[in-house]
Amino acid sequence: MPPTTPFPAPPPPRWAVRAAQLIALIVLPTGLWRLAMVCGFPSGYTEAGFVPFDTPGAKLWMLTLSVASELLALLALGLVRPWGETVPRWVPVIGGRPVRPLAAVVPAAAGAVALTALWAAMPLWWTYPHADMTPAGRLLVGVIYQPLVLWGPLLGAVTVSYYRRTRPARRRTDR
Repeated sequence: MPPTTPFPAPPPPRWAVRAAQLIALIVLPTGLWRLAMVCGFPSGYTEAGFVPFDTPGAKLWMLTLSVASELLALLALGLVRPWGETVPRWVPVIGGRPVRPLAAVVPAAAGAVALTALWAAMPLWWTYPHADMTPAGRLLVGVIYQPLVLWGPLLGAVTVSYYRRTRPARRRTDR
């Protein structure tokens, strides 16, 4: 029988579940936009502006980036779902074992900081020239990328919620 946690964590607050779900949704439009470019649709670029994206290497990069981004965004759900507290049984060797809270909190917190820094300048999109894009394409890209500014802070909030729910019992009583 696999080891269990002595004190099961309480369920996540509703706001944390909604925030984790929102993370997966805010990443989706940019991935779909890149996948359209992989399929040969210029997605708002001028004919000349699209040329660098119409190569096998660029298409592979955009496909990889889209899939990896969405998978990373979906990992936020682990902070509010049972598989974030107990490794699913189908996982070889460690399946069924409890997840050590810091094994989830440290990478999630680092990701939240990195994403916040990465997307912090996105609101300035509108101030940069985009000669390689059509006016409609510039608007489209600006609109679908703006929500990514929320990814880091939302992940940070869900991570704090996860930590508070799963930290060892002795720390909970130290208040």
